[in-house]
Amino acid sequence: MASATGQRWKIAVLDDYQGISIPHFNTLDRTIFSVTPFRDTLSPWGHPDTPQHVKEALVRRLEPFHVICTMRERTPFPKDLISRLPHLRLLLTTGLRNASLDLPALSAAGIPVAGTTDSATAARARAGSAPPGAANSTSTTEHAAALILAAARGLARDDAAVKSGLWQTGIAVGLAGKTLGVVGLGRLGAATARTMHLAFGMRVAAWSPNLTQEQADQRAVEMGLPVEISGVEPGEKTFRAVDRTALFAESDVVSVHLVLSERSRGLIAADDLRRMKKTAILVNTSRGPLIEEADLLDVLKKGGIRAAALDVFSLEPLPFDSEWRTTKWGQDGRSDVVLTPHMGYVEQDTLDAWYAQQVENIKRWHNGQPLINPLT
Repeated sequence: MASATGQRWKIAVLDDYQGISIPHFNTLDRTIFSVTPFRDTLSPWGHPDTPQHVKEALVRRLEPFHVICTMRERTPFPKDLISRLPHLRLLLTTGLRNASLDLPALSAAGIPVAGTTDSATAARARAGSAPPGAANSTSTTEHAAALILAAARGLARDDAAVKSGLWQTGIAVGLAGKTLGVVGLGRLGAATARTMHLAFGMRVAAWSPNLTQEQADQRAVEMGLPVEISGVEPGEKTFRAVDRTALFAESDVVSVHLVLSERSRGLIAADDLRRMKKTAILVNTSRGPLIEEADLLDVLKKGGIRAAALDVFSLEPLPFDSEWRTTKWGQDGRSDVVLTPHMGYVEQDTLDAWYAQQVENIKRWHNGQPLINPLT
């Protein structure tokens, strides 16, 4: 397949902050393809805080390219943006689910879309280099556990204290026997619950809009766990399905693991946050818009809970003047806050696998072959 002008196909690789894509895309024939990686992200087209001049800058960046390779939801592609990209012939995303792509609009424009699978952990498990139980662990699971521990042990606070010449400025919180409340008991929620239950002896409560105890029991079995905990109160469930009020009121740690959709957007709001114990910790490694950000900021500024540990935000990357960046967290009665820049899936093996699959799909598209993991 040759371009309509006879020139090289122009490929944009978006939002590759670490430059991991470069060796993969360097394998493409440069007499056929021209590759431009971008290591920054412009504000998204559809966000209410994105001014028109930034939208136009995004169009100017993307308009020349025939193929765009995007990273998860970092750069959304709504219908209005798609209509401004007349040269676009192929859109590739990482992962198999990307809610920020308007797939009907892309399909209507005749633009094929394909995703990637996270084959890294599975490949290690097949090769015997991953320990037993790796199938129930993912990069996001590990990051969620790390954030829970960071908030409970005050790691960021203590690191800053020692480096500034202080010593023992706060206290840590033990997790053994405490309740982990999981909002969403899907694959990631169940894997996080399994990890915290087995490693730290946490009891697990779970809620989502349609979760039943029967489904929670099935999740426990899928995670290789018994349906009931032995050696405690008779009949206590390993994964205990509770109602929404109980989840937020009883949990010592609340960890959010829901898929973002129009139904789940803003699902967790002021009433839920106000029910939480003052000693509780909130962790979100899923998507920022699942929680009403203004409500969460209000609770944390008032010290309504012990801490929050967040990997995701309503607007990413966070603007320099974001309250998350500028507020003096942990001071003057405010809650402790641990922030990471959406790192839940950022592992070398995973990104290498994703970019390798994108390059393979570009070759397939150029040769007129079926795409791997088509989404349209």
